[in-house]
Amino acid sequence: MRLPVPRQSLRGGVESSGETDAPADSGAASGGGTLEAFTPADGSPVAVNSIYKPAADPSDWTIAVVVKDSSNGWFVRMEEGVKQFADDYGINAYQKGPVATDAAQQVEVIENQINQDIDAICVVPVDPATCDTVLQDAKDKGIKVICHEGSSANCDIDLEAFSNAGYGAYIMDNLAEAMGEEGTYVTMVAHLTNASQNEWADGAVARAEEAYPNLVNLEASPRVESENNSERAYEVAKEVLKTYPEVKGFVGTSSMDTPGIARAIDELGLNGKVFVCGTGMPNECRELIKSGSIHSAQLWDPAEAGYAMCVMATMMLDGQTIGAGTDLGLASYSDMIVNADNSNIVEGAGWISLKADNVDNYSF
Repeated sequence: MRLPVPRQSLRGGVESSGETDAPADSGAASGGGTLEAFTPADGSPVAVNSIYKPAADPSDWTIAVVVKDSSNGWFVRMEEGVKQFADDYGINAYQKGPVATDAAQQVEVIENQINQDIDAICVVPVDPATCDTVLQDAKDKGIKVICHEGSSANCDIDLEAFSNAGYGAYIMDNLAEAMGEEGTYVTMVAHLTNASQNEWADGAVARAEEAYPNLVNLEASPRVESENNSERAYEVAKEVLKTYPEVKGFVGTSSMDTPGIARAIDELGLNGKVFVCGTGMPNECRELIKSGSIHSAQLWDPAEAGYAMCVMATMMLDGQTIGAGTDLGLASYSDMIVNADNSNIVEGAGWISLKADNVDNYSF
C-alpha cells in the first residue's frame, strides 16, 4: 500500500497555486497527482509527494509527538503540522505535551504515550538527558524514537531544521547589523540545560568572535535564563540593562525571550539604542518588529518541523535509511545533511528572518 498524496495546504499558512506532479508510478488516483503546497511566505513551493511504499498498512500505525509545552504558541503551531500530516497521509498522528515547560512533567507524558499502542514517538525534549531512560524504554518496546531541538542519547535519529551553530551565527549576523558591529551584548536561553538553545547561543558567540571583533559578550553575565517565560525574560532583561548600562544588544533563543526583552527595551526608553534579535513567533513579535523594538526575529516554521518528523517516522517504520540527501518532501527538508560531528543528527535548511518589510507575510 502506498501512502496517499497530500491534498491541501497547512491551515494558517500562505496559500500557493503551485502544483507538483506525482511520480508516474506513485499509484495516485486520477486527479490526485497534484497538490496544493503548504507554503512559506517567500512563495517557494513545498511539495509533499507519495514516494514511500510501506510493507505494512500505514493506517495501522500510530505516531505520537511530545513537545515541551502544549500551551506555548510555538508548539500550538507545530500541532497544525502534525494534524496536517495525519490528514494528508491517513495515519494516526497526534501531539501531546505538559502544561508547562518542565522536564519531569514531560517524562510523565512520554511514559504515558509509550504505554499506549504506538509505533513511533517524536520528542522535542526539555532536557535531553532527563529523557534518556524513558526513551530507552520506548526503544525496548520496539517504538521508533525521533528527537528535535535536542538529541537524547537514546533517540534513533535527531531531526533538526538546520545546524544549531549555523542558526546561532545567523542570529548574530542580524544583531551585528543592528548594533553597527560594535558594543556589548548578552545571550538569553530558556534554561542552561536546554541543549539546542545553548548551542544556538554558543554559535552566536563564536560568530561574533570570528567576524565581529568589536562585539563583546558581557563578561559579568554573558548568559541569562528566561525560564521559557516572556514575563521572566522582560524582568531579567530590565535587570541586566539597569545593572550593566553598557549592554547594547541581546540574543534571544527561546521564542519567549525576544518579545520579553523588547518590552524591557521599550519600557526603559532604549528603542533604537539597545537591540534584540532572536527566535520569535510572527504573531507575537509583529508589532514589536514594526515599532523597531525587535530589529528582526529568526525562526523556522514549527508546523513544517512537526510534519517532517512524522514523515521521517513513516520512513523509519517502512525500514528506509535516513541520511545525506534524504527528501522529506518539504522545501526546507528536501536534501538533508548529516551533521559532521554526530551522524545521528540530520539537518535541513529552514531558517528565516522576520523584519518590518516581511512580517505581515507570516500568520502563526
